[in-house]
Formats: sequence, structure tokens, C-alpha cells
Amino acid sequence: MILKLGIPKGSLENATIDLFRRAGFNVTTSSRSYFPGVDDPEIQCMLVRAQEMARYVEDGVLDAGITGFDWVQENDAVVQTVCDLVYAKQSFGKVRWVLAAPEASPFHSVKDLEGKIIATELVATTKRYLAENGVTAKVEFSWGATEVKPPELADAIVEVTETGSSLRANKLRIIETVLESNTQLIANVESWKDPEKRKKLEDIAMLLEGAIAALGKVGLMLNVRKRDLPAVLDALPALQKPTVSTLSDEDWLAVNTILDESTVRVIIPRLKGAGAQGIVEYPLNKIVM
Repeated sequence: MILKLGIPKGSLENATIDLFRRAGFNVTTSSRSYFPGVDDPEIQCMLVRAQEMARYVEDGVLDAGITGFDWVQENDAVVQTVCDLVYAKQSFGKVRWVLAAPEASPFHSVKDLEGKIIATELVATTKRYLAENGVTAKVEFSWGATEVKPPELADAIVEVTETGSSLRANKLRIIETVLESNTQLIANVESWKDPEKRKKLEDIAMLLEGAIAALGKVGLMLNVRKRDLPAVLDALPALQKPTVSTLSDEDWLAVNTILDESTVRVIIPRLKGAGAQGIVEYPLNKIVM
């Protein structure tokens, strides 16, 4: 069994390959090839633009692929969603496609754009959004640099954003959110019916979700005298209840837990003050619940 898997080419490429690495798959790319290597004989990878991924998966050219919910909607693709993978090119969160116009413009709602020109890469979705709001406007496909088009080349734009910083830098004001999106692992409907391919995809999904769950987390293990355990536990926020186990010396216990990495610099001194010893912080690749 060979699973043909699409990896998004472009802005999501590095984040996706890093996520697969955390999940346990070593994906190697070359500037001269669209077929990355992977250290799993059951997977065959291909680099495909996220915008086109859903179409190739729907048509069966690929068994599965990673793309955004936005591009599944834009292509009106009939595919099986295996799992949501909430990460983007700059952060591990969702993105928004927003309607934006120049700060100095008189446009404050989608209704104000009746008869105007809107530039976007997400043409079909934008047209549906306008129709839902009873607005008739000209929607033009943008090949890129969409933020610089208003006001000379368009009255407004529909553009994707993570933080809004690029829009602000181009003196654009967000009017409304058109669509919220996140990355997804999608599968061809027929491939999903194949028991071997489905099991492989479910395993990949579990590992990828575990890698995302581990982002920003670290493991912490320590030793503590039994009499000091209550004080240590009071100082220790945890993902779930910490694991406490006995040591060869009956007066001592071992504590193992998971923390937000950003809190460790505050927690470790508190733990030390509460009587903890032999404190070890270690990185995590996956948390599988």
C-alpha cells in the first residue's frame, strides 16, 4: 500500500515539514524536485500549492493532502476531512479572510461596497459572501500584492491575515470577517473507504495532532520528600494531575508533569523553594491524549 500525500508548496511548506518532523516523519525537500523524500515506505509525497490541493485530492490524483479549509471551500471540493490542524505560516492558530478598505475610505460595512470593485484571490468565496449579504459588486482575481491595490486599482480587498499587521502597514482597515480558516488533513472519498489507507491516515492524523498539542509545552520531572509533596503540588499547575511515583528511598517521591514553556521560569524557583530537588526540564515532540 502506497499513500499519495500532498504537502503544501509555498507559505505553509516549512511549517508543515517541521510539523511532520515533530510527528516523527523526516520529510526532505529539494529545490529541483516536487517529490520530497520521506522516511516511511508507505508514503509518497508531492509538493502542491495549497490553492490546488483540494481539487487534486477530490480527483484522486492524491489520496490525501494538507491544505486550508478556505481552499476546500473555494474549490467547492467534495473531500473527507480527516482532522483539523490549527497552524499557519507564522503561528499555530487560525487565519481570517477579511474584507478591508483604506482607512480614509467611507466604507464601513459590506453594504457600502454596492457597485464597487473588490480584489481578492478568494473569488468564489467572496462572491458567495456578497450574495449572502445582498450586495452586487465586481470581484476581480488578484495574482498577489493585494494589499497595495486600494484605492487606485480596487475599492476594497478580501485578504488573508494572521495578525493584521500587513493590512495596517498598508493603511487598510478591516471591515468584516469573510471566512475563518485553519489547515486540514483531507482525503479522497474513495481512498478513505480503503481500510489500509484509512488506518494510515488515522495514524498520521493522531501523530500530527499530538505534535500540535505539544507545541509550547515542556515536561518537568523532580524529586521531593513526602512531607513536602503538598507544597510542591500547590506550586505546580498541570495539564492533568501530575504523576507521582515512589522511589527506592521510601521517604522520597518522583513527580512528572507537563507545563506551558512560558511559565517554567516562574515555576521552577517556586518548586525549589517548596522543597523540590533534581528538577529536570525536557522538550516534548508529541502529546497524544
